[in-house]
Parts: sequence; structure tokens; C-alpha cells
Amino acid sequence: MAAGDGKCRGQHEVKCGGGGGGGGARLQRSLLALPTLLLLLFLNSFLLMLLPRVDAHDPQPEDWLLVSDESGMDGELDSYSTKEPKCDRKIVSSENGVTKGEIEAPELVNPEKHGRHCTFTFVAGPGERVRIQFHRFSLRGTPPDGSTIGVTPACSHEYLDMYTEIKDPKNVDLLNTPFGGRYCGPIGPRLRISLYSTIIISFYTDLVNTTSDLFLASYEFINGSKYIVGDPVPDTLCEFVIHSDFKKNGQFMTPTYPGIYPKNISCYYKFIGRKGQRIRLEFRDFDLFYGGSHCPFDQAKMFDGPDHISSPLIGTYCGQQRNLVIFSTGSTLLLTFTTIDRTADSQNRGFMGIFNFSESYVKLDFISKQDSEHIRGTECDQRILSKKESNGTVYSPNYPFPYLPNVVCRYFIYGLQDAQNLERVKLQFFDRFDIPAEHKDGKNCSDGYLRIYLKGQETENAYDQPDDEFCGKTLPKTVVSSGPRLVMVFSSGKYQGGRFKAVYKFETEYMIPGTASPDGQCVFTYYSSSRKTGAFNSPRHPSNYPSNTTCEYTFQSNPEEQVRLIFDQFTVHSEKDNVTYGNHCQEDWVEIYNVYKPQGAKMERERLNGRYCGFSAPGPTESERDAVGLRVVLRTDEENVKSGFLAEYKFIKKQKTLFKDCGCNISNAEYGIIHSPHWPQKYDGPDRSGGAFSCNWFIHVRPYHKILLWFQFFSVEGNPAERGCPAAVVRVWPDLDKVPIELCGEKLTNEAAVFISKSSLMRVSFLTADRAVGSKGFEGIWTEIQDSPKCEQFLCSENNFCISKNLRCNGVPNCGVGDNSDEKNCVKDTEVNVLMLVGVGLGISSVLLIVMCIWCHRKRVRRREDGALPHHVHVCERGARFASVDSVGHSG
Repeated sequence: MAAGDGKCRGQHEVKCGGGGGGGGARLQRSLLALPTLLLLLFLNSFLLMLLPRVDAHDPQPEDWLLVSDESGMDGELDSYSTKEPKCDRKIVSSENGVTKGEIEAPELVNPEKHGRHCTFTFVAGPGERVRIQFHRFSLRGTPPDGSTIGVTPACSHEYLDMYTEIKDPKNVDLLNTPFGGRYCGPIGPRLRISLYSTIIISFYTDLVNTTSDLFLASYEFINGSKYIVGDPVPDTLCEFVIHSDFKKNGQFMTPTYPGIYPKNISCYYKFIGRKGQRIRLEFRDFDLFYGGSHCPFDQAKMFDGPDHISSPLIGTYCGQQRNLVIFSTGSTLLLTFTTIDRTADSQNRGFMGIFNFSESYVKLDFISKQDSEHIRGTECDQRILSKKESNGTVYSPNYPFPYLPNVVCRYFIYGLQDAQNLERVKLQFFDRFDIPAEHKDGKNCSDGYLRIYLKGQETENAYDQPDDEFCGKTLPKTVVSSGPRLVMVFSSGKYQGGRFKAVYKFETEYMIPGTASPDGQCVFTYYSSSRKTGAFNSPRHPSNYPSNTTCEYTFQSNPEEQVRLIFDQFTVHSEKDNVTYGNHCQEDWVEIYNVYKPQGAKMERERLNGRYCGFSAPGPTESERDAVGLRVVLRTDEENVKSGFLAEYKFIKKQKTLFKDCGCNISNAEYGIIHSPHWPQKYDGPDRSGGAFSCNWFIHVRPYHKILLWFQFFSVEGNPAERGCPAAVVRVWPDLDKVPIELCGEKLTNEAAVFISKSSLMRVSFLTADRAVGSKGFEGIWTEIQDSPKCEQFLCSENNFCISKNLRCNGVPNCGVGDNSDEKNCVKDTEVNVLMLVGVGLGISSVLLIVMCIWCHRKRVRRREDGALPHHVHVCERGARFASVDSVGHSG
């Protein structure tokens, strides 16, 4: 019968469950009972006419049972409750038959939708395993990982269960057998290899129709000897001891490779060689469940010795590994394989590799035990770590004898690199260098070579990008690493060569000018007494600065001096490219501090002036008049580095007054206007006589009041987002106890242009660098505002600031950006010309003078007319003078 009819393809010992074998004697007895049988047949036909007719397509009992061995089928396999005939199959490996075949889903008609279980049992012969591979799979249902709320539960009406860890096929207990997974939907089981000799597949459906195209799988009985890697440890599942005396090389693998490996098992493979031998394991395939970098779940461990207690651990591995090759240091090696008991189905193959015992692997005597360390698991790799500016010598393998062919050894020479130390490696060859050169395909070192890596390429496995490659008999040049790492890779090639050796030296090198700290830390001091001007930079600028580094630069001025810093180049790593100033700098940053040391004090005191990162260079910075200098601190984290910075310092004399160029100390005022030098003209570049500009405004208002400052116009060279404010900067201190806000650029947003002081004091400064070219500048309006919820003066209608009544209609927008309410509904006084006033005054004076003249004239006229009056009147007014005159007239 065809497989689509529920039959199996292949040649095996098969017995039909509904038939019975017959002999000659039984045939004779049947012929004697023929009349009786004919009567029974007539009665049976009569009864069938009375009963409901059975569909010709309904499955018959003989279609559901195909077994080769009836034993083992009477227990658990028959325990399923069903009203339908069985469809179980059992396939047993035949010694002389075909060892492989195919199975398909049974064709069922189930109008009553009863639960139907069909079990496929595969039993291998002694020394054999069962291999099952599904080629077609399309069961109806939703896989467990695809079930969602509101959808029929996963694999509820049709599914296939796998059992691959059955120990005894004659005593099957599926309820207590490790479960190999339940499958439905379009994705079927992966390749399976039985852990022992039996696999059972259980197919369930309660759907009406089942066709053979639901699944198709091939089975094969394979030789299981390859899973016996060595001498099995008694009473264990997969523990083996491999002796080089019996097996010098061979294959090893997980118990069911390349099928899915079982859960909750523990295996080990112990390799024991003779004295002088080393063991090499090469994994050709490695696929374990990956649960994280520490492999907390399924894992393979390798120990450099005979056991896992006293032997050093070489490594723990999981996930997918490529080109994994392990060497033992001595003559023993232990490999362990452990899986956990988890609910999720396994989907990984395990591993397969080859092993080899040999005396020809590199002897490790050429590695200095005092200065170097052999890297466990490798043939001849070594690690050399600095002991603080230490030095030593490295040798070719087998030194002083010629090295052997087909050897690859790596030398990892690492200097110190931490928050306080940064070293570079200097490598110098001497005595003799002999690696045969072979010119091929345009390369001089096409066979054997010595490659040098100076930039840490090994961290990214970029071994195809060496900085230098040497071969031949000429001593190579001296090389110096760009950072704390130098790696040598020696490949002997197919020819036997000579030898080489080189001396290495760890040197502290930051490539920073200045007086370095004597203890080798990245701490540099710049004294005014030594040099008035100079440059400083981040470590190794313009190359990238190192990670995990802290560098300090301290500038100490004389008492009559200040120090000024200008940053010419600035690129410091920041994840937030759009926020590159202040506390948002979280990865790498540069901080600038004012340093104070009061007279008589033993300890210095620092005050942060700003934190910077990204491309936002600090603006020109000048130490405070009472500070002893400035300090710059560079801090970097463990990831991602940039080129850093290049800056200039200059010690300048203190000015006699704080307000030399511009600025002032403002108090006892309700508002005011501050602006850049030469406003409304451009502020120029550096003044030829006085240098760059340095302006300071200190604004004081009455207690219980604050200061509102907004820039009505702003144009200062620089771009905060792209390059910072290296040439000119405006700094605003709304809170004198905190870091100032730096401003530059062509325009400020309304939000960025407004500042409110925390107290009754605010500071504003404007500094330019020597390389400033000048710009329009700025004009800012400051206003005293009341710091209370109740306003007894004038309340700005838009911004709700409470300002003095006196500022209303003063022609200045004191309410801030977008609020002109203090200048609305104002009556404008007529403009009066000074000349007009003078003219009016002269006119009035002239009129008054004319009036006086007329009045005096009329009075004199009246006096003349009064001459005819009696003489006693004048005598009364003028006295004896007039009397004497009259007397003289009458006598004559």
C-alpha cells in the first residue's frame, strides 16, 4: 500500500496487525468448516442491511496498524482513548533490509471529530541510532511562539510531538520520557538523532480530514559508533576518556550531532596524552544556545588539565563560534558540555571537531616566564603586560634554534592605560633577523612574515591591516606604538627559517608640551615664570586621545598677572551632538576651573567655569582677578574617542581697573542698557595697544528685587552648535554661585535671549580672542523687577513682570521680549527746540523792555507838567536844595 494510505516506504520485517499467518493444516480445517462459514456470511450480510451503511472511504482496521514487532505495542502506546481504529506504526531496523525510508501523514476521515493519535516508533539495531529529517511540514494550527490573545490556543487541534531520548523501546513511558517538543503550523522539527536507539513521533488531530501532504519525513538507521569518542566511563551517558596510546587523532561531537542536542545533560571528554605531547582541538562546527556573554545556560568549557577542579580554565563558550582552535599547555585537556533543563525547545546542533595528540607543536620554553605569560588555549601566543615603564625581550619560537614551519604565534604587548597612566611601546630589533623572503604577487613576504600592529587593530580582528610587515635578513626599523598596544604576528610559512629577537620598552608618552608630573601621571603645569605664552593639547593630538584617561593642565600666574586661554581646535566625543555644553556632557568632556588659594591657606580651592564636549569649543577664558590661575581637566570614558583639542595660553598683566575696555558697576538704578564696545558700530578685532577686549558688568538692584536682562540685538562671531565660541563670547551669570551661560552666534532665539537673576545681583562679561575679526556686537536692556506675588507698581501685560511705574512711557521696552505694554497709550510731549526757547525768551524780554521804556517816558512827561503846581509840594519832596535856588533868584 502507498505511504499516503498510512503505509511506510522501505523494506523491513513487517506484520499486518489485522492478518494471521496460515499453514496447510489450518487450510484443511477451514475447508471442513466451509458450510458453517457460508451460513455465518449470510447472517452477516443480513445484519449489515439492517445497520447504517459504512462509507467505502472510511478507514478499515487493517489500514491503521503496521508493525514489524508486536511486542512493545501493548502498553503505553495503546493507552490513548479513542473510538476509532488505531493508526500506529512501528519500524524496526532490519539486518538485511534497507536502512532508510520515508513516512507521510496518515489519511484520515474523522466526521465525529474524535481525538486521533497516530504513533510512529523507530527502533534501531544494536550500535545504531535513528535519524529523522522532515522535508515537508504544514500542520494546521498556530505554533506556541505565535499564539496571541483571542486566537485558538497554540497547537490545540493538530500537532506532532517528538521523543528522542527513549532508553528502552520495550518499556515505553512517554509521560516520564524527556519531551522533545510540540510542533504545528508551517515550521516542523529540525534534524533529530536519537540519544539511544529509539525515536517516537506522536501525531494528533481532531479535524475532519487528514491528508498525507501534512508532513513528509525521511528516516535512517545510522552507525552510532562515531558517538563513542573514546573509552566510555561506566554508568554514564556521554563521558569518555581518550588516550593517545590508543587513538592519536579522531573526531569528537555532542551526543546527537548534527541533530538537536538534548536538554539537561552533562558530558565530558578527557584527553590524556604522553609526556611531551600537546593536544589540539579544532571545532569544525559549534552551535550552542546563546544566553549571554557569560554563557549562563548551555555551555562548553575547556580546562588546561585533567579535571575541572584543579586545572586552569581556558574558556567558556556558547553561541556560534568560528575558527575555534584550542591547544593544551601540557599533555592533558578536559572538555565539558552542559545543558540546562528549560521549557523552551532546543534548536541548536551542538558541536563537532577533530582532536590530535602531537609532540611537534611549539615548545613554550621561548616564552619568558618572568616578563611574559602564555595565553592558555593557544599554541604559542603570549601576553606581555607593563610593570610601569618596564622592559624586556621577545624571541622567535624555538629560540635560539631555528623555528619550525607552519607556526603562527602572536605577541600582545600592552602598556598601562588607566585614569592615571598612559604608555606607548617601543620595539627595537637586534642581534639577528632571519625570515626567508618570497616575492609573489607583488608581495615580498608572501610566505613567512612578521607583522606589526601599532593602533590596536586586534581589538576589531583587523589583522589584515598591519602597520608594518617584515621578512628577509635585514634588521627591521625601530617601531613605536600610537597608544599603549603593540601586537606582533609571526607566521613561519612553509619554509624553515632562522630566528629573531627584539627588546621592548614601555614609555610614558602623552605628546603634551609642558612640565609633566614626575610620577608619570597625565598632569602638566605651566608656570608664568617659565614661559608667558605657549600651546597645550589633549594626549596625542591630532591623533585620538586614549580612553579611560584623566589629564590635568594647571596654569599658575604671578600675583600681578592673569591667564587667558583660547581654544583653536576642539572635538570631544559626545553621544548628544545637539547638546554639547554644560552637564549634558556625559561621555567625554573638558572642564575649566578658576583656582584660588587664599593667603595663608594650605589647600587650593576650585570653582567650575564650564564643561564642554562635542564640537562646542569653550569661549575665550580669563582667570578671575583674585584667582591664582586656571585648571583644565580632560576626562574620557572607556568607549569612542576623538581628536581632542589644541589650545593656547597667555599670561597677561592685571589691569588697574576691572572696567578698562568696557563695562561698569551699576547700582541705584531701575533700568539700564549695556552694549559691546563701539556700539552701534562693530566691535573691532584686538585693540593694537590693549589687546583683546575684556568687559564686565556687575548689576545691583534693591533687595527683594531681581534683574530682567534681554538682548534686543545680538551678533557675536561663533556658532555654538558647529564650532562653539572660540573667538568671542558673552557670558551671563544669573546665579553667581553657578556656571555661567555662554552666548555667541548671529541671532538668539527669544527664549535664549532672556535671563532673570536668582538674586539682586547679575554679572555679564564679554571677551574676545586675539584672532577675533569683529562683528556688530550686542545691546542688552536690563530692568529691575519686583520679586513678590503682589505688584504695587506696573504689571507687564504679556510677561507678567512687575516693574517700576517710573519706567512707563520712558521710550525703552522694559517688559522684555514681545511685551511692549509699558510703552502703550503714552501721550507724547511736543518736541521743543533750544533755539526756539532762546528766541521766545528774547522776544518776551524785548516786549518787557519796550513796556518799561514807555512807562518811564510817560512818567517824565508828567513831571514836566507838574511845574505849574504850588511850590510847597516840591519843597516838601526836595527840601532846602530847592529853597536855596529860589532865594538866589528873587534877590536879583
